[in-house]
Amino acid sequence: MARPTPEKFQPDGRRVGSGGGHHIVTGAAIPEDSPFLRRPDLLKSLITFWQNHPSLSYFFSSQFIGPTSQAPRIDEARHESLYELDIAFDQISEKEKAPYWLVDRLFRNLLTDLTGNTHRAEFCIDKLYNPDSETGRLGLLEMRGFEMAPHPQMSLLMTLLVRACIACFLKTPYRQKLIRWGTRLHDQFMLPQRLWEDLSDVIQLLRSNGYSFQLDWFRPFLEFRFPKYGSTQIGPIKLELRMALEAWNVMGEELYQGAVSRGVDAAVERLQVKTEGFIDSHYVVTCNGRRLPLKSTSESGTFIAGVRFKAWSTPSGLHPTLPVNSPLVFDVIDIRYNRSIGGCTYHVEHQGGRNEEDLPVSEQEAEGRCLSRFEAMGHSPDKCKIPPTEINPEFPHTLDLRKKIK
Repeated sequence: MARPTPEKFQPDGRRVGSGGGHHIVTGAAIPEDSPFLRRPDLLKSLITFWQNHPSLSYFFSSQFIGPTSQAPRIDEARHESLYELDIAFDQISEKEKAPYWLVDRLFRNLLTDLTGNTHRAEFCIDKLYNPDSETGRLGLLEMRGFEMAPHPQMSLLMTLLVRACIACFLKTPYRQKLIRWGTRLHDQFMLPQRLWEDLSDVIQLLRSNGYSFQLDWFRPFLEFRFPKYGSTQIGPIKLELRMALEAWNVMGEELYQGAVSRGVDAAVERLQVKTEGFIDSHYVVTCNGRRLPLKSTSESGTFIAGVRFKAWSTPSGLHPTLPVNSPLVFDVIDIRYNRSIGGCTYHVEHQGGRNEEDLPVSEQEAEGRCLSRFEAMGHSPDKCKIPPTEINPEFPHTLDLRKKIK
């Protein structure tokens, strides 16, 4: 019996989306009624708001994100785009009407991916008002940064969020400047805690404009998109490991089964370490003997850091000679006594060597596979040397285990 579902499981037990798109298309029955043609400043507001809030790009998307994904952000596809986008924005007035074709010509060559593909963009205007195509003059905007949600109410909430933003900016245009995130985009905004804080700002703006959203409505997305690997209490400190995002790199062209293809380096993973009750003057947290760059959050006594690591070896990928970093052993070290007071271990593969190749057949089996990869133990019991602080100016939130200390 076929039982189609909007979700699936990875071999390691992680629950992920089906891979199907949930692209949200907005507009009107006829082009003349489209709010994006009647009010071009609305498109400007949406593009700026999404660029200012990375959570809107990453919280609802698929596993594959980044400049070569199906829906790259404008500031991660081409770095010069923000400068050119500022110039395009200056040609849009909130008071004067613009000819329909001008909206297409202003943004067509900016809302693209790395190769100039206008369809593979977070905001796709292929069907807005393309003067060169009859089927491209429909007044429609396609927002592609959404994946099929595992529950109808979650899909409804994504649509409701977009509708609220459109209604909000029709009343009051969003006039903030574009932000040059730089490497922060793929550093702090790969971590679920930072995305949750950013989404909180989005909800607060909507609430201040009369739209009664609640941040807790989006907690199912947090648990689905960023599953918790495990947590443990170590003295006064609670240590939690949670999946984080990773923008996979696209490999060079290779000949595979007689055809030219380009794969992605999915062997690199990232997780978030979150500590509660942490006092940075008394303790440090290490991963495989290296000090985590813990950063404070909006919650008192809570710190986070990202750990980027090579999860397994692949026939084709970046840095083929680098060893696998698994398992990840975390220590909480009391610097007053140079002693580890506890820790935990995260295994990429089954710690007993039972690495199933088949997918889980049920939620229970998937959950069992996830639980088998986390141990609330594994720390260094003897006195240990306090590792030095590692400062990575490009990625200050992230400890990259692949990169050597210098």
